[in-house]
Amino acid sequence: MRILNLTRDTISGILADLLKRSPNNYTEYEESVNAIIADVRERRDEAVFDYTKRFDGADIDAATVEVADADIEEAYTLVEPELLDVIRKAKENIRIYHEKQRQYSWFDSEIPGTMLGQKVTPIAKAGVYVPGGKAAYPSSVLMNIIPAKVAGVEEIIMATPCNREGKVTPATLVAANEAGVDRIFKVGGAQAIAAMAFGTESIPKVDKIVGPGNIYVALAKKAVFGYVSIDSIAGPSEILVLADETANPRYVAADLLSQAEHDELASAILITTSETLAKQVSAEIDAFLQKLSRKAIIEKSLENYGYILVVPDLDMAIDAVNEIASEHLEIVTANAFEVMTKVKNAGAIFIGEYSSEPLGDYFAGPNHVLPTNGTAKFFSPLSVDDFIKKSSIISYSREALEGVYQDIAQFARCEQLTAHANSVLVRFEK
Repeated sequence: MRILNLTRDTISGILADLLKRSPNNYTEYEESVNAIIADVRERRDEAVFDYTKRFDGADIDAATVEVADADIEEAYTLVEPELLDVIRKAKENIRIYHEKQRQYSWFDSEIPGTMLGQKVTPIAKAGVYVPGGKAAYPSSVLMNIIPAKVAGVEEIIMATPCNREGKVTPATLVAANEAGVDRIFKVGGAQAIAAMAFGTESIPKVDKIVGPGNIYVALAKKAVFGYVSIDSIAGPSEILVLADETANPRYVAADLLSQAEHDELASAILITTSETLAKQVSAEIDAFLQKLSRKAIIEKSLENYGYILVVPDLDMAIDAVNEIASEHLEIVTANAFEVMTKVKNAGAIFIGEYSSEPLGDYFAGPNHVLPTNGTAKFFSPLSVDDFIKKSSIISYSREALEGVYQDIAQFARCEQLTAHANSVLVRFEK
């Protein structure tokens, strides 16, 4: 893994490299994605079934596109009891964490004759996309469905690819059922996003689509935004470890590799004040690589987007951390909690040498759907907030309005909106 001394120029070059991985830069795929969306809008079910045959090799129709109760019952017999137990433990941790995020309507009558407030309402239908290509992700199922359930969403629809036999990965089905999904459809890719955004004869239209996916899914979500809401346009996974001489190099190396194995575009970066640690971590990575199953993917990821950056002091390290704004940030320093207070931009922050990134991926409770590609500067993790909407409440009595209506009229006249002014003046005509 390459070791560089960090300078302002170095960080600018790294940022430019990382941003190349954004779905916004893969415009060559947009034409085919837009064609799929247009086709699904026009031919609806027929197009969805055609694309499923073409891309997944499965023959599905209106009678088989939805996962049946029998399919879910069968899935429970195929999932190991130990895994089911872990899914249930994780589900409970995720539920408890997200219940603390609940927001409630509020009303205020502090000014006599007025009532102001905010009405909080869950969205009616949420669509959850779950990938099913290179691997199964039951953890993503829990992370996307449970916040919607806690928010009170009336109907949660899930779309996920099936195999050639029309079957969905058992662990995915079990996790969805445990989380409380309402309906599951055996559809993947851009065609699934289009189906949930516009509706077909078999698949209902939703109000919001969440969940990760490949470049086609990401670009499809971008294309349908405005017709429905979306959570974000997710890029490849990334981890940044901030460490000093007190860190265990073996732990740091293992954590960097935990994200590099996702895919060739994943990013793994170590920023450290210790040149000795930098060399030790690089050696540990080389040793781990000889025994990890996804060696080829990891090597490609590290070759393209893996860095060990040595900095002269912790202040410069924190500046770099905030500039990169990583999806996952681990802080392994002598005063980790103090350092954490200086971090402004990160999707999820893991503090201390025993808070490894997979803890957040699978079990602790906070959501693992996080902002990527520097968007942690202005985006937050998926939460209950993503599944609610807010309405402002305004109520004035005649007496309350009488004290301010001339002010309102003056403001309206300033903007040359005389009908606005008239709307309040007419209520006090002699």
